[in-house]
Amino acid sequence: MIDITQIRAITLDLDDTLWPVWPTIGRAETALQAWLAAHAPRTAVLSADAELKKAIRVEINARHLDRAHDLSFLRLQSIRALLLQAGDPEHLAEPAFEVFFAERQRVDLFDDALPALAFWSQRMPVVALSNGNADVHRVGIGQHFHASVSAQSLGVAKPDVRIFEAGAAAAGVQPHEVLHIGDDAHADGVGALAAGMQVAWLNREGHDWTHGDTRPHLTVRDLHQLCACWPEYKP
Repeated sequence: MIDITQIRAITLDLDDTLWPVWPTIGRAETALQAWLAAHAPRTAVLSADAELKKAIRVEINARHLDRAHDLSFLRLQSIRALLLQAGDPEHLAEPAFEVFFAERQRVDLFDDALPALAFWSQRMPVVALSNGNADVHRVGIGQHFHASVSAQSLGVAKPDVRIFEAGAAAAGVQPHEVLHIGDDAHADGVGALAAGMQVAWLNREGHDWTHGDTRPHLTVRDLHQLCACWPEYKP
């Protein structure tokens, strides 16, 4: 179990913790495809070929291993590569990416997200800690966050302990005073445990823990269950 008496701050994953990420990415892909059809139709034809688009992304990822933590950069480069292959103007890459990125910020929060955020943010600093490129302010939940630390901004991704240490520093506390919450057993669970944090694994789908004997302090199916560790929580 977690020890709430030791918790002075919370670091919190975003994608698949506060909202389901793949429906959001799917809508962003659809918006990008529509924009390309209107402004770069030859690129739109290539982009409609899922295998070709996947191959280009694999090649971009391999070419930029030093930027594996920066999903926005990799997405932009993939769009640019499609434009170049289709013979459309390269300068369209930036506005095309902005269409994708804007739609990527339109998320459908899980029902437990806002009550949990409101509860925690009234009591302690809450810091977003994400490998993704969602912006809590553009999403519309920035008022609940003391700070945001991303793999893109820091240059390292979870499970690297440095991103967890940066999250604790942003909250103004030591790692052992932090409760980290996230859905990814490896990136969130293993990483935060290695950093010396208390860990609540948000396991909405009921997966097995497959990462050895070092386990999260608590496993929950939703954020209401986690908030109930505080006696004053009223869902």
